[in-house]
Amino acid sequence: MADLIAFDDCIKLVLSLDTMKPAPGQPRRLDGLFRDLSRFRPHEPAYELQDLIWAIWTNHEDDYADEAMEQAINAIAAKDYDIAHLVLDALVDARPEWSEAWNKRATLHFIRGDDAYAVSDIMETLRREPRHFGALSGFAQICLRHGREAEALIAFEAALAVNPHLEGVAALVAEMHANGGRVLH
Repeated sequence: MADLIAFDDCIKLVLSLDTMKPAPGQPRRLDGLFRDLSRFRPHEPAYELQDLIWAIWTNHEDDYADEAMEQAINAIAAKDYDIAHLVLDALVDARPEWSEAWNKRATLHFIRGDDAYAVSDIMETLRREPRHFGALSGFAQICLRHGREAEALIAFEAALAVNPHLEGVAALVAEMHANGGRVLH
């Protein structure tokens, strides 16, 4: 039942994202990058804009937080999930306003198959950064893993509304529309 509550709450949040603004403290530079990214033909190549956004999301002005994020990312890459979890728990506690700390912990939960915790952290991410196309895509993947195609489609479309240059997501959404909202592979 906890999984259903988290899914339902998260889909409600996703459906309200267009009314939300990023939390105070989000770098202002993101506004211009997202504006450009939303264009059919951005001024910069889309992949460069996405890389810049991810770089801003994963870096913090506090040296401790910045180093902890790097340590967590490296631990996840090395599949040292227990260390990554300890670091990310400490980071979320120390910097609860930092959307990417929540998102990285959601990613770790996803990798470990702890989907209820992942969805909870995705919601925290989106409350702080409603334009987080990575968190939206992650929620959609969790929905697919649980056979919730309708919710997955909503989340994928929300990610595309923020970043229309997610080619893999766009192809999956097109496939889902062609197959009555279902993924057949």
